[in-house]
Order: sequence, then C-alpha cells, then structure tokens
Amino acid sequence: MSEPERTRQSQARRSRLTDVVCVVGLGYVGLPLAYEFDRIGHDVVGFDIDDGRIEQLRRGIDPTGDVGDAEIADSSIAFTTDEAAIGEADFVLVAVPTPVDEMKNPNLDYVQSAGKTIGRHIEAGTTVVLESTVYPGATREIFAPAVEEASGLTYGEEFFVGYSPERMVPGDEEHGLRNVVKIVSGQNEETLEEVASLYEGIVDAGVHRAPAIEVAEMAKVVENTQRDLNIALVNELAIAAENLGVDGRAVLEAAGTKWNFHDYRPGLVGGHCIPVDPFFMVYQSERNGYSPKLVQQAREVNEYMPKHVGELALKAMNDCGQVPKESTVLVLGLAYKPGVGDVRTSAVDGTIDYLEEYGVDVVGFDPHADDDVMREEFGIEILEQLTFEDVDGIVLATPHDRFLGIDYKSAAIEMDERPFFLDVDAAMDETELTEYGFEYRRI
Repeated sequence: MSEPERTRQSQARRSRLTDVVCVVGLGYVGLPLAYEFDRIGHDVVGFDIDDGRIEQLRRGIDPTGDVGDAEIADSSIAFTTDEAAIGEADFVLVAVPTPVDEMKNPNLDYVQSAGKTIGRHIEAGTTVVLESTVYPGATREIFAPAVEEASGLTYGEEFFVGYSPERMVPGDEEHGLRNVVKIVSGQNEETLEEVASLYEGIVDAGVHRAPAIEVAEMAKVVENTQRDLNIALVNELAIAAENLGVDGRAVLEAAGTKWNFHDYRPGLVGGHCIPVDPFFMVYQSERNGYSPKLVQQAREVNEYMPKHVGELALKAMNDCGQVPKESTVLVLGLAYKPGVGDVRTSAVDGTIDYLEEYGVDVVGFDPHADDDVMREEFGIEILEQLTFEDVDGIVLATPHDRFLGIDYKSAAIEMDERPFFLDVDAAMDETELTEYGFEYRRI
C-alpha cells in the first residue's frame, strides 16, 4: 500500500475548505461548479483550453449566462489556460463535452484528452472526479487509465477517482446546482465519502451515494433516456392523431384528467442531453450482447419530429393557397429551449432543411442567440430586428417569453394575405390568433 493510501485511511480525511479545487472545462457545467466552490471559500482554479473563454472570464464576463457577469467579476477563481495549475489541486473536477459521432457512437476523445492533461500534472493523493456523461464503465475503462498513463501514478493507490454526473438544467433557476440532489460515487468507500463530503458543501439538496461508479454513470443515462421515451410516446400519438384528423393536444388534456397519467407534451427534442444520452445506453448495451430496441425506436420517433413540423407547415401553406417556392417562412426561436441562447443542439434545423427542400425561403429570429452563430449553424437569413413584412407564415419553434407578448394582430396586417401560424409547443391562444386572420396549426 502506498504512503498516500495509508495517510488517507489513517486520517479518514473529509473535504476541508483548505482543499484546492480545480475545475477542468468551464462550460455550462464546469463554470457553476467553480463558482459554487469559490463561493463557500475553497481556493478554485478554473482551467479551459479556450483562450477566448478564459479572457472573457478574467474580464468578468460569463459566456454561458448561467452564473452571471457580476458573480464572475466578484469571484476569486483563478481562470487559466496553463495546465500546470492543475497540479495545485487536491480535487480535480472534469466537465468536458461527450458528443456522439456521425454513427451515433459516444465520442470520448475529450474525456481521454482531459485525463492525459490532468495526468501530466497531478500529485500523489489527488482525487479526480468526472462529471461528463459517459456510458457505464467508461470512467474505469477510458478516463482513469488516461490519467494513470500520463501521470505514472497508480490508479487506486496514488490517485483516486470518482464520478458525479451533472444534473443541472440550463436556464432553469429552480433546478440549478444547489437545489438538485447530486449523485456521487467513488472507486472505494473512502473515495466515495471524500467526494460526497466535497459536494455536500455546495449542494443544498444533498447528495445520493451510489454504491458503484457504474451505477452513477448509468443513472445519468437512464434519467434522460426515460424522458426521451416519454416524449417519443406523445410525439408518436400526435402524429397518429394528425393522420386521424383528431386534435392530439385535446386528447392529452382529456387523458390527463386521470390521476396517474404522466403529463408530457409533443414537440421538438433538442439539447445536450436528451437527444444524446440514449445512444450511450445503446452503445454499451450492444457491446455486451443486448440491443435495447425500445430506446432506439424512441430516438427514431423524436428525430422524425422536425420533418413532421415541416410537413405541418407545408399543409398550412396549402390551406392558405400559398406556393412553397414563392413563400417566406419566419422561424421564431432557434435555440433548443426557451430562455437560452444555445442553438448548436437545436432540432429546428431539420425543419428548416425540410422546408428548403421544397423551395421555401426561411428566415429566422432569436433574441437570445448570437446572430453570426445562427447564420453559420442554419445557413439562413437571420433578422437583426424583428419584422413581419413580406412573411407568409410563422413557425413558433421556441416560445421565448418575448414572443408570447408580440402584437400578432399588427403582425398579421404586415404579412401577406392569409398567413399561417404554426405553434410547435402550443404556447399561444388559438382563438385569438384565428381572429387576427391566421390559419393556426399546432402539433
């Protein structure tokens, strides 16, 4: 047994404010972590490889919008791109992206790269905690070996590993880092207690101690897989209802009067988690001999929804006597959810592509997202100022609060004769919009 291990077992060290915490990756997961540990008195190092992001943070600008400029400016976090600073930490928390590739297989290159970067600098006795979403087993199979190889230290003897999946909801103040129970795990009981104690300092809702790292990894994947399945069910029912000529939303409202009916609504499924996490489950399950068909079919349904929205828009055009190749559609809201500006994981791109295939001229507007980023992401004209002139129809894809207060009566007057309004999330009043002269549609 190594000296660091004997020291741990003899002292049973709990997290102390004198412990230095380093957060690797300062996106929407890592930055709130760094802020909260700084807030309670830890010395915090915030490391990221993005020079521009670090420069913004040093100037007191929060590029994520989830913490706040004033909070970042008032913090004592040492923001850096110097990886040598990782060596100062007692705990290293890793929050890097884990996307899927073109074949829908998990891409853990960022996790492996972060492990190697950390390994080049950590000291014996350091505890490293992965927060990124991974498939069950990846922390031990991919991450820990990367740290071990680069450090020359022995995993489980000279450095220690835990896993604690992020559960925050961007743009949702009620479900931030402090007020959502944190799942924690460790390679052994000693590490588990240290990781639990560390997070208990910043999570008011408390922590849940998972009995194994793989349990915590799978729990994260299952959370979002369950949501994907439930949304897929109501999406499929919405498509079926449309084909039957039945009001699907009215069906759900009626069914929802039963006490045990689960309240989900149809719509586009975007974001960093729900459209991605099921593939982690599928990947690892198939590697071990079982293909989860229900999970895969749910993904197929939800990935079809952008096309379905496009089909509804074309039907509305037809009912209004419009010709697709002569029509302009304004998409209101290009971010993946209300109140945020992230368009990189928005599902509305599929709707835009579908409409463009039929020659429709699509323009977009989103007050929360960067105009240049939207132009690059969607390849369409982005309005810098909202106008309805020469627009034939509106697709309200993301119901930001600003869109709910628009004077649509005046908008209808600006638009071409017989405009349509496709309300993807059924956020507007159908009767009101119909009175204004819109041909109203919703999923």
